[in-house]
Amino acid sequence: MNLDNIYGFYFVGIGGIGMSALARWFKKQGKFVAGYDRTETPLTQQLQEEGIELTYEDFSSAIPEKIKEKRKAVLVVYTPAIPSDSEILNYFKDHKYKIKKRSEVLGAITKKSFTIAVAGTHGKTTTSAIIAHILKETNQNMVAFLGGILQNYESNLIINRKSGQVLNAVVEADEYDRSFLTLSPDIAVVTALDPDHLDIYGKFSEMQKGFRDFLNKLKKKGTLIIYKGLYEMVVPEDRPDIKIREYGLSHIPVRAENIRLEKEEVRFDYFSPAETIENIPLALPGFHNIENAIAAISVCLQIGISGSAIKAALSSFRGIKRRFEYILYTDNLVFIDDYAHHPEEIKALLSSLRAIFEGHKITALFQPHLYTRTRDFADEFAEALDLADEVLLLDIYPAREKPIKGVGSELILEKMHLEKKSLCSKVDVIEELDEKDLDILVTIGAGDIDQLVEPIKILLSTKYEISEN
Repeated sequence: MNLDNIYGFYFVGIGGIGMSALARWFKKQGKFVAGYDRTETPLTQQLQEEGIELTYEDFSSAIPEKIKEKRKAVLVVYTPAIPSDSEILNYFKDHKYKIKKRSEVLGAITKKSFTIAVAGTHGKTTTSAIIAHILKETNQNMVAFLGGILQNYESNLIINRKSGQVLNAVVEADEYDRSFLTLSPDIAVVTALDPDHLDIYGKFSEMQKGFRDFLNKLKKKGTLIIYKGLYEMVVPEDRPDIKIREYGLSHIPVRAENIRLEKEEVRFDYFSPAETIENIPLALPGFHNIENAIAAISVCLQIGISGSAIKAALSSFRGIKRRFEYILYTDNLVFIDDYAHHPEEIKALLSSLRAIFEGHKITALFQPHLYTRTRDFADEFAEALDLADEVLLLDIYPAREKPIKGVGSELILEKMHLEKKSLCSKVDVIEELDEKDLDILVTIGAGDIDQLVEPIKILLSTKYEISEN
């Protein structure tokens, strides 16, 4: 796939976080870029402001004439989230356009780069973002395609191009649909491995095999940085050529020590047999984020960045939108928004909130993501959400799926032991929250729950007399 010879790119599902990063990359390369998404969002509005042509109507008539006129010089990129009956996608299929999945294009972009690929059922975006920020701050030749918007740059594409040097590419290695098998990393990170995407893998053992296949894509003399306890699950056999570094919070050679969990940041010491970095600040509270930072620091040390430079870079890291993001923070009320959508992520989030805000009441508003995930992990979701004091459950966000009979948010609700729990529709959220005496509020989910964040912020700012300053 020679991307240099392509005139234009059309993205079907351009509003997705991974798709939009690729669209921005090609726009910056001087290519003609256009796309379709079903919903207008702040992200799609930003893409339009950057000169990318968008439509929100799934009609072939909305495809730009330049894309139709130069069919042989156009590459169509799509995401599996697009339904098979999409008129725009089927137009491209019927007219014999070159069509590739997002993961295939990402693999082609990074083929000639020094690639740092971060895999794991959770922690990918945070770990990748920290790596990207350190590389950017230390003036490395780099590009990062991220699954979240970094607060420092207001973008999911981070670039620092320097001619004549090998490009360091930071990418998220997505296990869904085995997308990560298009990558051939020089450094691979595995942050976590819990059962997920069983609609694709069928069973956990097949998912483990998928990760093993991904790690077999590591280049010769590559490095694997892997969370403790996962080694036996996924490390491929017959790869004596790769270096392996295990990390964790404690009881392991690469670890965090002297952890101070504070309200708006954490501080810790990084310790390994080769290097110690003391009093590191991180603007992402939570034990799970310390683990992600340890992995990121290990990557950056591996490529030759000094401990002092890493610490200095992390001191300016402002975090990621929707990853333990403080929306409101006062003495009387705290409002946090988080992307967590797997039971283990929710457990880590609520456990951290319990540790940080000891003795305070935690109210969680959760939107389940996918019917299959809700069906497969209803017990685990219920157990994780029971860590809150009160839970409101929105309807399931279907994403790419059709409804499954008998599967709804009620499935989680009835398994919860919490006394204060209820179902809530999106249209009733503001009214419901207005009637509650809130202390710590957290919105949780990977669907469109983020569209409620601003209305909730406005409500709470008025109700609790919180000024913008």
